[in-house]
Amino acid sequence: MTARSATREGRSWAVIALPAAGILCFLGVWEVASRVGWVNRIILPAPTEIAAALVKIGQTRYFWEATAVTVQETVYGFGLGCVGAWVIGMGIGMSLTFRRIVYPLAIAFQNMPRVALAPLFLVWFGFGLTSKVVMAAAICFFPLLIAVVVGLETVDRDARTLMRSLGASRWQMYYKLSLPSSLPYFFAGLKTAMTLALTGAIVAEFVGASEGMGVLIQTYNFQLNVAEGFATIFVLMIIGLLLFGLMEWLDRKLVFWQAKH
Repeated sequence: MTARSATREGRSWAVIALPAAGILCFLGVWEVASRVGWVNRIILPAPTEIAAALVKIGQTRYFWEATAVTVQETVYGFGLGCVGAWVIGMGIGMSLTFRRIVYPLAIAFQNMPRVALAPLFLVWFGFGLTSKVVMAAAICFFPLLIAVVVGLETVDRDARTLMRSLGASRWQMYYKLSLPSSLPYFFAGLKTAMTLALTGAIVAEFVGASEGMGVLIQTYNFQLNVAEGFATIFVLMIIGLLLFGLMEWLDRKLVFWQAKH
């Protein structure tokens, strides 16, 4: 083993060991604080109680059905937000007239408290899946839109001029130049938007739903089963990490030229 490879291996271990040590220390202090009575165990259960509650609810069918519903709402809402952001962002980036008309409306929509739209979505689309999907799409839409617009604005002007001089059509310029140049920015937006879509789905379930993990959290809180509520939140965190990791993997596979740098 060379010195360079040994150094790299040491750094990789440090990347894993240091966060793990920090998490274990945090959980240890939390456990002690809960056990000795520094905090009320009804308000903040010990990590071991949360783990036991996680095992308990993990053996129930309704928990996994609720998880499947929330993941479905998240994925569908994320897909709808992606399509809308890509189409509108492409129009903004390629047409000055379209930009002047639509971009101010998009910014106004972003500044609107979209959580306040959740009751309206329930009225418009009902208490089923559609209202949750629309809410998730509404929350994850703007980061994706900004990513697409910024990506298209960073395209090399000299490259554009060269392609125009070679007689490239607008579609050829977009497909061969603008699209590859904007993909790194778009995937950066995707990583943020995926977790925001999960947040939007949970918010919509809080406002009005009959199934989903948001409903479970509310039910556990009303019953003062705080450990089960924390366990559900922990599962939501794991789902968010997995979805983020999926976007990271797709980023490395599809934008491979960026990963090399």
